[in-house]
Amino acid sequence: MDYKPIYTLAALQEYLQGAVHITFDFETAPTDQYRAEEKAALDAHKTQIAGISFSVTEGSGVYLPLAHLAGQNAADQPAIWQWLTEHVFTNPAITKIAHNLAFESAFLCSRGVILQEPVYDTIAAAQLIYKGEKEFRQLSDCGLKTLVKDFFEVELPSYSDTVGDCPFDELNPSDKKTVNYACADADYTLRVYHLLNGWFDRFLPKHRFIVEKVESPTAVYVGLMRYNGLPVDRALMSKKGTEAEIRLEQLRREIAFIIGDIPIGANASTAAFKRYLFDRLSLPKVKQTKKENDALDDEAIILLKEWCAGANCCANCRSHSFTLVNCCANCGSHSFTNRSDLVPLFDLVQEYRRVGKMKSTYIDGYMKHINSATGRLHPDMLPLATETGRFASRSPNCQNMPRSSPQATYRSFRPDGQARQQNRPRRTRRPGRRIDLQGRGGHHRGPDQHGDQRTHKSGAVGNWQLTMNN
Repeated sequence: MDYKPIYTLAALQEYLQGAVHITFDFETAPTDQYRAEEKAALDAHKTQIAGISFSVTEGSGVYLPLAHLAGQNAADQPAIWQWLTEHVFTNPAITKIAHNLAFESAFLCSRGVILQEPVYDTIAAAQLIYKGEKEFRQLSDCGLKTLVKDFFEVELPSYSDTVGDCPFDELNPSDKKTVNYACADADYTLRVYHLLNGWFDRFLPKHRFIVEKVESPTAVYVGLMRYNGLPVDRALMSKKGTEAEIRLEQLRREIAFIIGDIPIGANASTAAFKRYLFDRLSLPKVKQTKKENDALDDEAIILLKEWCAGANCCANCRSHSFTLVNCCANCGSHSFTNRSDLVPLFDLVQEYRRVGKMKSTYIDGYMKHINSATGRLHPDMLPLATETGRFASRSPNCQNMPRSSPQATYRSFRPDGQARQQNRPRRTRRPGRRIDLQGRGGHHRGPDQHGDQRTHKSGAVGNWQLTMNN
């Protein structure tokens, strides 16, 4: 492999000269303040770019060290950044390619640089091909090292094997293992780009269009949204948390007044509470789990509540077993009544769960994810993680947060607080052909020959317009 470090703008210009497809990859390291914090190297607010690797032809790559603590770094870095911004990152004549483009987009945003189209995200492209006979690759199947092993039968060096426990900037950028690790990522990203596009062009041309015109520009926005994050009123959140805990305690007392000292736990689904309902009260077991245990989830609570509101039972022994002549099979009584007396219990249980969910997920859960550098939430945004095509998020889960309007969540990710509403394009993942290690397609007939419709967000990169519908 022709991998080497470079230290000057002239050397960078010489390598990139005439290229119309450039892959790039950032190596990052936490700043001194956050050096001991786990995963700080992935946070653009706590980390600096230690170096950038580039590749323009398969089998070659260069590494440009910028902030290493050992060895030599590139000279005249302001001029390098200005040239890269003008001639690469915002150049409409160059396709900028990265694996997990949202990551690079967030770090460029931290420097005031917004990637301009054309762009290409190989991790998005990999999710639009088949993993096996009947399923697309999931995000967990699309790490660069996984793809390289699957497609090229090459084991790329792992981060831990290369770096160990120290941050990346403590490596000497002139060492062979440092250069090989950094350049291999850019080189094999370029190879994956050519491999997937060749497969798309042969078997599913529309998927290449989707990657280039929808998913990759979306990835740029994902990076911008994650970097900007969501503002949080910590004082108000704490106040609401206290109010929720007070209400939960009130509900516990009201439930205990009905059922006694039976423990209900945080979600009113303890084994003791189930025994009370199903054994002592002889209520029907309306639902079971996959392991065939008695279920007491939200649906089961609703079904039990409806059953109690309308079901008859023996007024004498509370049995629900009847003979054909309307006689209690247990005691022989002909007097029947319903269990409407239990409806208030299930009303309390439903509210107990609702308030508990609000507190644990949307108050306590969000508070623990507040970024110590910004005071904001910066969730991982996942545009291709759901079967319906909607955005998902994690750390924390923001797509289901209580809000006053559908636009409120997304507007918070914008620096100007505004959101333009438009219809967003649809993307269809159609059953097609399965890729093998050499990029040859094998005929595949999917489970639905018409494909499944998915809706996605896209936008005009650079003018901060996020398009979505309600």
